[in-house]
Amino acid sequence: MEQLPVKEPVSSGRSVSYTIKAKKLSYSFRSLYDDISFVSCWRSQDRCPKYILKDVNCEARSGEITAIAGPSGAGKTTLLEILGGKISPSKISGKVLINGVPADAKSFRKLSGFVTQDDALFPLLTVEETLMYSGLLRLPGGKKDAKSRVRLLLRELGLDHVAASRIGEGSNNGISGGERRRVSIGVELVHNPAVVLIDEPTSGLDSASALHVLSLLKAMVVKQGKTILLTIHQPGFRILELLDRLLLLSNGFVLHDGSLKLLQDRLKFAGHFIPPHINVLEFAIDVTSSLVIQTPDSFRNQILLKNQEHIQESERDNNMSCIFQLNRREEHKPVTSPNSHSEEILILGERFFKNIFRTKQLFFTRIIQAFFTGIILGTIFINVATDQGNLALQARIGFFAFSLTFLLSSTTEGLPIFLQERRIFMRETSRGAYRVSSYVISNTLIFVPFLLIIAFVYATPVYWLVGLRRNADGFLYFSLVVWMVILMSNSFTACFSALVPNFIMGTSVISGLMGSFFLFSGYFISKENIPSYWVFMHYLSLFKYPYECFMINQYGGNEGRKKCIQSQGGECKMYGDGFLKQQGLKESQKWSNLAVMLGFIIGYRLLCFLILWFRCYRTRK
Repeated sequence: MEQLPVKEPVSSGRSVSYTIKAKKLSYSFRSLYDDISFVSCWRSQDRCPKYILKDVNCEARSGEITAIAGPSGAGKTTLLEILGGKISPSKISGKVLINGVPADAKSFRKLSGFVTQDDALFPLLTVEETLMYSGLLRLPGGKKDAKSRVRLLLRELGLDHVAASRIGEGSNNGISGGERRRVSIGVELVHNPAVVLIDEPTSGLDSASALHVLSLLKAMVVKQGKTILLTIHQPGFRILELLDRLLLLSNGFVLHDGSLKLLQDRLKFAGHFIPPHINVLEFAIDVTSSLVIQTPDSFRNQILLKNQEHIQESERDNNMSCIFQLNRREEHKPVTSPNSHSEEILILGERFFKNIFRTKQLFFTRIIQAFFTGIILGTIFINVATDQGNLALQARIGFFAFSLTFLLSSTTEGLPIFLQERRIFMRETSRGAYRVSSYVISNTLIFVPFLLIIAFVYATPVYWLVGLRRNADGFLYFSLVVWMVILMSNSFTACFSALVPNFIMGTSVISGLMGSFFLFSGYFISKENIPSYWVFMHYLSLFKYPYECFMINQYGGNEGRKKCIQSQGGECKMYGDGFLKQQGLKESQKWSNLAVMLGFIIGYRLLCFLILWFRCYRTRK
């Protein structure tokens, strides 16, 4: 059993406090079908917009834990996302006020911390590394300040004993669920936000772990004056005692907004008897139909019950009014990125390197796969390049085609890793941790040397066993083409991993396009015989350009003019340069094709950047 924290959080001396208010907040969900068929809305009420939240008024204050509770489907998470700036203000009606002024969602996302229900963490990083990289990306003071902050945060969250343990995933020898939840909270607390929003902090945890997490949050509220807003389903007695304010939702309406004591009085006023073995909130959720939706009129009807709390709230508002005026000056200061572009690239690059090196199936397995595939393929086509005749020529061309098929299809196995990173990327960029361009550039730069190693490991055995041009220039050019092919495939996979919603869709799209590229490469059918309306696919094919490079490298140059590839009766019928002319290839394409391949690499990375940027822009706006 995990022990409750005994050390108090270190106070940062924060002077800025924040109060969040929602006024007449409404939010409706409309599907794509609803948007298209709005004309027929009168035919069926089901096709009209369905309100998830309706006329919600609520408040979360500094120095308090405000909990949003209610049955499943009540709109708890939606309300939290709206208050946290994750849902575009253009999609909602009503107002969200921060210290009495309309919220600037972009600035507020950077100043606050938002912990999602699922723990999106890198499983191969340690607890300390996870918090450290978050600190480096979100704190402006550099590594020294980040290290000091992380050391304090580890003590504050009670994670000292697992600081060197990897996060893990599922039953993968990682940390416990409660510890993983605290790491997720720590990632959002590392820049010491004044406002923390947490979606279901106790979800999936046992009672001791859940109480541990809430006790930590309560300590932060008391010692640091943070504003903490969270959603919760059915907490136990001890957790309820830690909550300062309770917002009860049902079907998008507010049934209660106030203290737990007031909720108990309202239930008694409605004629309910609360059994001793059931807590107040659990009982209230069971009898939500008997509670009156809170409106100005219903408040007047219960003036006797709310009179005392109303007086206390008014006194607190008067005491904090002068603080709000000071806070507004702080809020409207421009929020800049904590690091420069180059610093972000270095930090993200270091994190990428650790993740790749520790992903054995991506690093060591890929190297072993490339080496043994090169040996096996080389022994199958051994010395075929030294033979002459049509069958030998077809075998050499078949070798080039199979090599490209292997190289272009093997790197798609990185799709799950890209998709996992995308979840973390969306969370980090939504809070302003770094720029989208920094992510794409660092990802590209880290993969360049890693894929170069794979290219040489594959090319070295297969080139000499097959018996291709026996000189250093030919081998280095062959290795360069292999490297460019793998980079093209990696960029292609990264691009579509940013676009597709899941692994199944990604595998289907990538495999289908790779098959189409192979079909239109010129290996099965020449460009002249491809229908005019499909010629564009020939030029977009990732197979075409490296395939031609292999052919030119083998049969071009001075050696190609002397190399006989077909002979009859002791007389040479075709030399290498003649074969290239027959295929419509020129010696100059040896380098121009490499330029086109480089263009594909850069182009797919730019497309990846645009897709990711649009995803981030859409969530922010």
